[in-house]
Amino acid sequence: MNYFKVNNIVGWACFFIATLTYILTLEPTVSFWDCGEFIASALKMQVVHQPGAPLFLMIERFFSIFAMGDNTKVAYFMNVGSAVASGATILFLFWTITALAKKILVKEGEVVSTTNLISIMGSGIVGALAYTFSDSFWFSAVEAEVYALSSLFTAIVFWGILKWEAVANEPKADRWLLFIAYIMGLSIGIHLLNLLTIPAIAFVYYFKKTNKATSSGIFKTLGIGILILAVIQYGIIQYMVSLGAYFDLFFVNTLGLGFGTGVLFFAILLIGGLVWGIRYSIKHQKRVLNLALLSTVLVIFGYTSFAMIIIRAQAKPNLNNSDPDNAFSFLSYLNREQYGDRPLITGPNYNTIPKYQENGYPVIDSGATIYRKGAEKYEVAGIKTKQVYGITEGFPDSLKRLQRTTLFPRMYSDDARHVTYYKDMMNLGDQDVPNLFDNIGFFAKYQTGLMYMRYFMWNFAGRQNEDQGQGSLYEGQWLSGVKPIDALFLGDQTNLPPTITESNSYNRFFFLPLILGLIGAVWHFSRAQKDAGIIGLLFFFTGLAIVLYLNQKPLEPRERDYAYVGSFYAFAIWIGLGVLAIKEWVFGKLNPKTAAVGATVIGLLVAPVLMASQGWDDHDRSDKWVARDIAISYMESCAPNAILFTYGDNDTYPLWYAQEVEGIRPDIRLVNLSLFDTDWYINGMRRKVHQSEPLPITMKESQYVSGVRDYMRFTDANIQGNVELKELVDYLLEANNDLPTKNLKLTINPQDVISSGTLPANRGGEIAPVMEWKFNKPYITKGTLAMFDIIAHNNWKRPIYFAKTVPGDQFNGLDNYLYNEGLAIRLLPLKIDSTSTPDEYINLDPLYKNVMNKFKWGNIKHASYLDTQSADDVAIFINILNSLTSGLIKADRLDDAKKVMAKYDEVIPDKIYSIRSMMSVAQTAQNLYALGETKKANDLIKKSMVYIQKEMTYLADVSKSKDILIGGQQGQIALNYGLVPMAQVASQYKQTKLAEDIAKQYQELDARFNYVFSRSMQQQGGQ
Repeated sequence: MNYFKVNNIVGWACFFIATLTYILTLEPTVSFWDCGEFIASALKMQVVHQPGAPLFLMIERFFSIFAMGDNTKVAYFMNVGSAVASGATILFLFWTITALAKKILVKEGEVVSTTNLISIMGSGIVGALAYTFSDSFWFSAVEAEVYALSSLFTAIVFWGILKWEAVANEPKADRWLLFIAYIMGLSIGIHLLNLLTIPAIAFVYYFKKTNKATSSGIFKTLGIGILILAVIQYGIIQYMVSLGAYFDLFFVNTLGLGFGTGVLFFAILLIGGLVWGIRYSIKHQKRVLNLALLSTVLVIFGYTSFAMIIIRAQAKPNLNNSDPDNAFSFLSYLNREQYGDRPLITGPNYNTIPKYQENGYPVIDSGATIYRKGAEKYEVAGIKTKQVYGITEGFPDSLKRLQRTTLFPRMYSDDARHVTYYKDMMNLGDQDVPNLFDNIGFFAKYQTGLMYMRYFMWNFAGRQNEDQGQGSLYEGQWLSGVKPIDALFLGDQTNLPPTITESNSYNRFFFLPLILGLIGAVWHFSRAQKDAGIIGLLFFFTGLAIVLYLNQKPLEPRERDYAYVGSFYAFAIWIGLGVLAIKEWVFGKLNPKTAAVGATVIGLLVAPVLMASQGWDDHDRSDKWVARDIAISYMESCAPNAILFTYGDNDTYPLWYAQEVEGIRPDIRLVNLSLFDTDWYINGMRRKVHQSEPLPITMKESQYVSGVRDYMRFTDANIQGNVELKELVDYLLEANNDLPTKNLKLTINPQDVISSGTLPANRGGEIAPVMEWKFNKPYITKGTLAMFDIIAHNNWKRPIYFAKTVPGDQFNGLDNYLYNEGLAIRLLPLKIDSTSTPDEYINLDPLYKNVMNKFKWGNIKHASYLDTQSADDVAIFINILNSLTSGLIKADRLDDAKKVMAKYDEVIPDKIYSIRSMMSVAQTAQNLYALGETKKANDLIKKSMVYIQKEMTYLADVSKSKDILIGGQQGQIALNYGLVPMAQVASQYKQTKLAEDIAKQYQELDARFNYVFSRSMQQQGGQ
């Protein structure tokens, strides 16, 4: 049979299998994290967070067409877009593996035998399907995120260079190189990960064009590959735009022309220069120069997808991150300036003291001028500054030792949480100064071990559970299923707990895919060292090179395995080639055709079949609606025309999706406090959006533009009493004043409160004549000032809410006036209730109506799989239901309380997802006891006791085997915030036997942990 026909048919079969898999398991609506922003922006061509993904948005906009005008289906079809792109990635991976296998097994000009055909197809199928069912790639394949499409472009580029290699000596072969350049240019409009293939591509070119590779040639090729990467990354993506910006600065500020004229002139110069260069290279037969210039043109041509960002920013869409409508804001947008920078080669440790001047002020290095667009010219918004580190001669030696920087700084963040993490992981004391070896140790243990190798092993060895890991032995670790080996790394595995055995992500691969890939790598190096080296480079640059470059801080808000899928792609190639190794090394004495079939079957069983069977349940999101439904519940918690302050990705992006795509609650104005410190975001809040009128912000744009009122420190002016909020806002807007006091107040007109519907007339007696609070920060930013401006001038016309997940410090001291109405807490001018804590404040009637009539529950009761974020939201729902029930019981509304508990049974899953959920059991049981549901309360407590017993037994076993306390915080939660309150509640309601059983269990578990804790303390004391 014709090889090329078979190769195409089998490749497309792999595409079909992969695409069908992803469509069957994709989320039917929006997912958490960036997906809500991407879907909302793709539908209406809006501007996403830096550095943008314009081509991704345009492609996803195409897939939205299949919704046929039904906006509730838009997210589904955009998810299908990722599924199709991921299936196409598998197609190109298959063709890549078969090309490499054929190159080894079949000599040039030789007919492909049936045995070799089976071997080549078998290796392609095994490798491609192994990657199909790999954990990290599958995760991105079923949601509308950039990583699926980015992987496709990476696969196309690497397949393209192999196509070039196959015809490199033929006329017009260089068209494949130009194709690669164009694809790379396009990929910039999706994600930059594709560029990391360049060094590997450089070696394919070198090995093909040289007769004999040399050490110097190899090093030169590596240098050239990295140089090309740098030219595109910095020269084209950044400095080309930077030059255009400074041309525009000259044309606007010096020549007095309009905005954009300098950019236009620069573009004409650039185009003219490239055209002249190409004509010159053709005229003088400069082939390499011609290829380089044409490639540059095609990269730039692909890169022009970013014109969409500027064009749409000019239209001022609702989502317009950074408002990059001019040369300098666009440059800042591309450079991701809002995310800051990090040291790579040299820099400070977390406790390095900066260099000081003689006057006692730190030495600051001034950099480039920051420009902003003014009314007619570019204006200076500030100067980029950088902290200078070095020895201050007047300092004593005890301080000078803290002023030294280090090579390879990996522990550089001075955030208190990060510092604690550094010290714990590297066993550093308060007086220790990390040296080079300490930083290398952190790089090896955390950045490489935890944030790369753990992910790598998830994909090819197995995974422990879904819990996000920060280094603990019981959360999100890799796990093979071979208990003796797992025990060496993770401690005693005899009594695995429900958080592992009942987790959908409890995937055991028994090292089999990993072993097959390693066999394939060894075989590849033994048979085709150059090609294997190229795959190795691809593996390195899309894996460990990213680790080196990112220089990650600890305590990431989510797992980051999706960033390394290119590395796992390279390893999947070796898994495929492992089939050829098995055929040659294991079945070498059998009939060749039988050996080929046998190796393929074994390869299928130990990799894709095993990976699919283990991984299906933790990637099947087909019946999960949590992100969409919780977004609806957030907004339905709010009264009409509300202002809702949010903070993080997951209490903002799904809400953006719900409003922008499905048109849900267009009357609400969403305000993300993480963005509120920027002038462009405040500008957006001053415009009408959907049915929401502009916010009552009195500040003029000149009073909050970039560089103005970015930071106003607190300088105590010894003002007696509390200052009226309006007066404070006016004072801070008058001039560059510091914050003179933290004691604030807002005088209340009860009639305004009642007439606006904020509170009913029958609650008029509860209204406070004045709200008084203490501001909770040592400085105030323009975003906080804008919030105070809104509160001061709103006069209760629009309801003001905070999302329940907003960190407490963002309440700015208003905690005593925030009342729970569901997933949002409302600012109400009620007299402070001294008998309750702010956590217990509820607005009973709205909360009851929202929970019983308006909330959607995301199918959390029946969904076959809930990710970590969704499981956390289950805990939020439980707390809301408990608070409401307790409030109704307190108000003697027992029938309503029973209805709420019936709703609890209807919507809350029976499965226990984490030990943290034990903190709510006592309150739930107390509510059931109070409503006469004694048996249900007892059953709940007994079920929780069994769960705690299993979890704590496991942690105690691991602690004993490791000779150190493991899961101390989990133990505290289970024992002191779980069992103790349960015992108290059981005793309170005369369940004496149950209370005694709880006390007995507590003593037994506490004794085990006290033993381990004492051993741990003895060890630490002996170190």
